[in-house]
Amino acid sequence: MGKKFGEARRSDLGIQNGPSFYMEDLMLARTDAWERARFPKIVRAPEMIWENTPHGRLKYISHPKLNPRVTDIEAYIQEIAPDGRSGKHRHMAEEFMFILEGQGYSLHWDVDVDMSNDTFEWKAEPTPKRFEWEAGDWVFVPVNTIHQHFNLSSDERVRFISAQAALYKHLGWHDLEQLENCPEWVEAQEKPAPTQLKGER
Repeated sequence: MGKKFGEARRSDLGIQNGPSFYMEDLMLARTDAWERARFPKIVRAPEMIWENTPHGRLKYISHPKLNPRVTDIEAYIQEIAPDGRSGKHRHMAEEFMFILEGQGYSLHWDVDVDMSNDTFEWKAEPTPKRFEWEAGDWVFVPVNTIHQHFNLSSDERVRFISAQAALYKHLGWHDLEQLENCPEWVEAQEKPAPTQLKGER
């Protein structure tokens, strides 16, 4: 007779008549499908969200909070002013950029993991790689790469679509890190708050 492991001797232990995880998952799958079906398969331009962020001016065109049908990809249009630049950041997901308008370049810093002191730290290369682009080009930002974008024109804006897979968020590997803010965000934060006149509420 084979030897019994400890689990076999304790297999009858546990909470009896506890919560039904399986049934909850089964019902959730049906509810999610019903909820997604309530939303249209098209997002109109006036419904899209503009944001001024530490990374720059973004117009979200695909996001689950914009339309719950969207669960696998997030995308936005980014604008960079003449002679401007984006923020500098890093995220786990790879990024795909399609240049709609303008001419510029991106800096990429490759990132490695440093575990020399029994800790887990990201270590960026000191010297970035430079990639120049113009309208009509497609740009790939690899996984976990620090990057920043620059407008080469003093007269024309830059516009591009940026898209990322949402899978990393679902797996708990989102890891978005803002390393440098764009100039517009820094300027906005430095502006003094409006002075409240006496008697105003």
